[in-house]
Amino acid sequence: MSSPAQSARITARGPRSILALSPLMAMRRNPLLYMEELHREYGDLIHYRTLGREVFMLFHPDMTQDMLVMRSRNHHQGRVMQRSRKVLGNGLLTSEDAFHLRQRRLIHPAFHRQRVFSYGRAMVDYGERHQQNWRSGGVLDVYQEMMRLTLAIVGKTLFDTDVERDSRDIGQALNTFMHLFKFAVLPFSEYLERLPIPPVLRLKKARAQIDRIIYRFIEERLRTGEDRGDLLSMLLAAEDTEAGGHDRMDNDQVRDECVTLILAGHETTANALTWTFFLLAQHPEIAERLKKELDTVLGERAPQPEDYPNLKYAEMVFSESMRLYPPAWGIARTVIAPYEAFGVTFPKDAIILTSQWITHRDPRWHPDPLRFDPERWTPEARASRPKFSYFPFGAGPRQCIGESFAWMEGVLLLASIARKWKFSIVPQTKVELMPLITLRPKHGMKLRVEQRKD
Repeated sequence: MSSPAQSARITARGPRSILALSPLMAMRRNPLLYMEELHREYGDLIHYRTLGREVFMLFHPDMTQDMLVMRSRNHHQGRVMQRSRKVLGNGLLTSEDAFHLRQRRLIHPAFHRQRVFSYGRAMVDYGERHQQNWRSGGVLDVYQEMMRLTLAIVGKTLFDTDVERDSRDIGQALNTFMHLFKFAVLPFSEYLERLPIPPVLRLKKARAQIDRIIYRFIEERLRTGEDRGDLLSMLLAAEDTEAGGHDRMDNDQVRDECVTLILAGHETTANALTWTFFLLAQHPEIAERLKKELDTVLGERAPQPEDYPNLKYAEMVFSESMRLYPPAWGIARTVIAPYEAFGVTFPKDAIILTSQWITHRDPRWHPDPLRFDPERWTPEARASRPKFSYFPFGAGPRQCIGESFAWMEGVLLLASIARKWKFSIVPQTKVELMPLITLRPKHGMKLRVEQRKD
């Protein structure tokens, strides 16, 4: 099959609504369904205008690569991430251009392979401890369980502390922030943010909650001068030597990066694991095959970081789960320098969107796309598909800096839990998608858990 780059000029088509607000409100109401409809009707390159802004959706792997890698310098972050500065500050998710590159350079050593390996022990320790309160035959909200577990892990690896006493405030604040999505895509939301209306007041309260906790950690660490080998110690000690000096981040910048890492290291992995256990509950034959691998690799002991390379099938299960239910379901950019690609002109200030949800479920790259099939992730199957037919952590200069952390955490926690517990669907299992900034289950995820006796 020829790629768009090899094909003749493409005509960008899309809805031509009389009401300029119609596409925008459809995206706000149900973005996944609306993108599916547009893809079916108009193909891989969609264009429409809403409130004077040009909007493009790109759904071919080659277009995704062009947008995120080849043309990355032509774009800034999209509207939601720009609005997210109200909570995240100027961290890796929201910063731009030279400053973003500097911050990425400073933070990168914290995610070196050996550092991530050391974090793996905390992941397993907290995972094993967390399961001790589960009761065989009971119904758990697995989503809430995974949220609490991953928050505890990010607290340990980021701050080398038990954040349980602060977890309620952090959780509430992050939940408020995640619901910012629907507010951020409202017309003129940048002006609405100046008014004392309930969403704005809730956002300010959320930021104050997070600031109180994070600045306390920073001040305590600066007072003791202690290097605990955690992410916070690395952030405080990082020096920008490549720029010809020894500049360090100030406390406000450290705060911004801490909040970003809490969100990225907590919310997305919790969602990914939740959907994984939901899928395993529906496919006991896959759960049994996973258990056989765990028995072979681990025996009766808990997993350790050094087991990670040998947990091949567990990684395949986790990969397939993130294909069907990608924690980040879409990536948006704003054009800052106009350009032409695929026979189309992308003007300044245009909004460009690509979507993991659409591409990961495209039958051209993933036949029978709604089937949960970890065999898609054998080396041979991977090699048969375009590289950008799967991009759960983004790509290019803004690819998730904590991707290796997330893979190790996801696979080790999956192994820790699946070797002891079976999951099943019950009448309380009510599943509905809630696509905010991440893909959450709207009603949580109530599953029955049974302790394995074999």
